[in-house]
Amino acid sequence: MKDTKLWYARPAAGWTQGLPIGNGRIGAVMHGGIGQETWCMTEVTYWSGKPERTPGQEDPKGKLALMRERFFGGDYAGGDKLAKQWLEPKKGNFGTNLSLCDVRLRFGHEGEELVRELDLETAVAAVSYKSGGQAVTRETFASHADGIVAARIAGGPAGGLSFSLRAEGRTPVFSAAVRNGDTIVFQGRATEDVHSDGTCGVSCQGGIKVVIRGGSFDSSEDEIVVKDADEAYLYFAVNTNYGRTDGDWAEESGRQIEAAVAKGYERLREEHIADYRALYTRVSLDLGRTNQGGLPTDERMKRFRAGETDDPGLIALFYQYGRYLTIAGSREDSPLPLHLQGLWNDGEANAMAWSCDYHLDINTQMNYYPTEIGNLAECHVPLMNYIGRLAEAGRMAAEDFYGCEGWVAHVFSNAWGFAAPGWGTSWGLNVTGGLMIALHMKEHYEYGLDEAFLREQAYPVLKESALFFLDYMTVHPRHGWLVTGPSNSPENSFYPGDPADGAQQLSMGSTMDQILVRDLFVFCLEAAGRLQLDEELQERLRRAIALLPPLRIGKRGQLQEWLEDYGEAQPEHRHLAHLVGLYPGSQITPKDTPELSEAVRTTLYNRMTTDDLEDIEFTAALFAVGFSRLHDGNQAVKHIVHLIGDLCFDNLLTYSKPGVAGAETNIFVVDGNFGGAAAVADMLLQSHAGELHLLPALPDAWRAGSFKGLRAKGGVEVDAAWEDGKLTGATIKAHAAGRTTVRFGERTVPLDLAPGRVYAIDGQLAVRQAAAKQAEEASNL
Repeated sequence: MKDTKLWYARPAAGWTQGLPIGNGRIGAVMHGGIGQETWCMTEVTYWSGKPERTPGQEDPKGKLALMRERFFGGDYAGGDKLAKQWLEPKKGNFGTNLSLCDVRLRFGHEGEELVRELDLETAVAAVSYKSGGQAVTRETFASHADGIVAARIAGGPAGGLSFSLRAEGRTPVFSAAVRNGDTIVFQGRATEDVHSDGTCGVSCQGGIKVVIRGGSFDSSEDEIVVKDADEAYLYFAVNTNYGRTDGDWAEESGRQIEAAVAKGYERLREEHIADYRALYTRVSLDLGRTNQGGLPTDERMKRFRAGETDDPGLIALFYQYGRYLTIAGSREDSPLPLHLQGLWNDGEANAMAWSCDYHLDINTQMNYYPTEIGNLAECHVPLMNYIGRLAEAGRMAAEDFYGCEGWVAHVFSNAWGFAAPGWGTSWGLNVTGGLMIALHMKEHYEYGLDEAFLREQAYPVLKESALFFLDYMTVHPRHGWLVTGPSNSPENSFYPGDPADGAQQLSMGSTMDQILVRDLFVFCLEAAGRLQLDEELQERLRRAIALLPPLRIGKRGQLQEWLEDYGEAQPEHRHLAHLVGLYPGSQITPKDTPELSEAVRTTLYNRMTTDDLEDIEFTAALFAVGFSRLHDGNQAVKHIVHLIGDLCFDNLLTYSKPGVAGAETNIFVVDGNFGGAAAVADMLLQSHAGELHLLPALPDAWRAGSFKGLRAKGGVEVDAAWEDGKLTGATIKAHAAGRTTVRFGERTVPLDLAPGRVYAIDGQLAVRQAAAKQAEEASNL
């Protein structure tokens, strides 16, 4: 079972070595060893700040026209000055997600032979050791089924278990008290003074109950003390008043704990595992095995750092860890989606210019890149719901800042759907940030083909986004193209002329903008036709699509990041925003746009070979998915190895290096876990260009292996196996009708899909229809 476990033979010295668990709302990172253990607790709605309307300017359309005159006339500095005056709001009570509290356990014994592990098959974290010659085990899980965190401490000699437990707040407003000797009740409020005024935030109420077999309690006012017990069980619950208008929320944790105690630990554990495995077991992955699989996880990571990369099993573990984090952090009923640190929070990002929010220029998007292909469509639902709320708030931003209909959001958002520009045009005036995240609705639909979702959620939101851009965009006086602007290419800068004149950030018609708007317009046109809606809008979209700029190749052979071939002021920059047409989009493919694909390859090599490259987690993931889409598996896997070996803490959570956006230390950012997982899946299966492309970027290092359960667009599920780098067979399960082309290498075969049918494919792409039972038996060979 080591293939699906993170495990360690030493204590966790701190958070970055701790093991994360979560139930889609409550998260915990557990660190420590034999004598003590700390749970760093989080709750996804525990936010400082409050909902606020950010005021714009009078006559926003008139001001927009004046700014554009400057940019079209080549006066970038003058246009930037006006943008700062009219499109740069003051920072208000934006807020941040905050850590909730630390649960601290202190044990009255010593031991040896420590093993800490997180079992991805069961989503149970455990600590085991020997004390007095007898085995002791502590195990903990976060139950989605029952909405709590539960733990059991067992083993050792009879009557040999003694420990203390207390809860320490991570915010200024927090209090905890022991009731009845066995329960801690706590209250808190999410306040801080970096991202808000220190007075506003969400309130929480929760509790921790200890149940013991044998022994006794000797508790104080704020600490539970257990003496001479045989076993102990811990039950943790917390709720907040986020989105609640009634008073019942404050009593909910007590009810959850009482129900958990009544149900009993064993039944809680069984139901937790069944609930979790209903999602997790849909996908399996084997990339080949070596002797390194028996080493502790941190030792395997050290080998990657030392250049010893003959451990494909570690990459498979990293992939399944990404799926585990998705399930732990984002369930169908989660009140909010994954933020910058997923569901977890070490407090580092909150104490600086960053915050634990919804970054809309790559980070939140990347959190959900592996969700659909990883057969976790339900886990995408919290993001779909959040986008709907963001669109509602974005109507005010469209009106206040641009005088336009529809909705818009910019570089980041919060728990209440903040949609205004950020308070710095160099990074905050990303006018397609909301569109970029909204296109996840397109992705969700294309995988599942749920007509009700298209009609009721996706199309209404994306239609209003299209209405904004139809109203907002303008015709370039020289090119005659329909362009956005002023906006940036997130968070990069350029030289419009002589570098001595200084760098600029704002321009008209950045490449990312035009790619995203084209995807939006084409999808809305097709969806409106499919739904037989909005004929007038369809015609407007057709005219607009014909005026959109083409993608352009610069004089250095690169894909231009801006409409003009500007000089790069930051060739080392971490963002690759202009490559969204390669991934996750499909406007650039080796088959259909070979010249643009080569320009992307040049762009990737130029960026990755820069001496001062901003080498952080999401950049490594973007390099990996970029080379995967270019069908260069050997380059893609190098970046995955680098991500795991050099940009992960010991607990396999990814981080951003110091120096980026003011960071003074390594900052945990979860998007690298998800981006890396997405890259692994993309190397094995692609369905973005009207094809089911099997093993499109298989590296030499993965000579033999298999996968089961990956999803493809069009309502399809795929299994495949290979030997010596060659496909030996595949199974395609169709959940919807359609026509596709199956590809392996240069060989293709057309395939008509019927719902409920299963198709077995051999290594030469010969296809036969199989009964479901036969296909299942074949896939198990």
